[in-house]
Amino acid sequence: MKIERSFCNTERYHFDFGPCSLKNGFAQIDTGSDAWYFGNWANPKTLEIVSYAEGDITRTICDTEEEFIAELEKMQRFHLKNDEKFGIDTLLNDDLKLAFINIGAAKFLWGYKE
Repeated sequence: MKIERSFCNTERYHFDFGPCSLKNGFAQIDTGSDAWYFGNWANPKTLEIVSYAEGDITRTICDTEEEFIAELEKMQRFHLKNDEKFGIDTLLNDDLKLAFINIGAAKFLWGYKE
């Protein structure tokens, strides 16, 4: 796993509509902490998770699907304990939803039932 850290003086919406957009294969990770200064995104094809907090950017690139799922589980535990909300929003995109399902990450999707 590779972790890259950087800083960007912007708001999280830059990521929503830019580098972490649906067209780039990312889904939004919804948490109870979401705000203009905080957000998370996940890409099930590149196995990347991007987190933005007040300008600080952490990009986690997982080597395997198992690592990716483990990182999502770690995030889920934290957010369910601290702000009681965690789920992945695929923005009604069936291809993106299927990509999460295919790697075994369906349990993180909002409203998913097997």
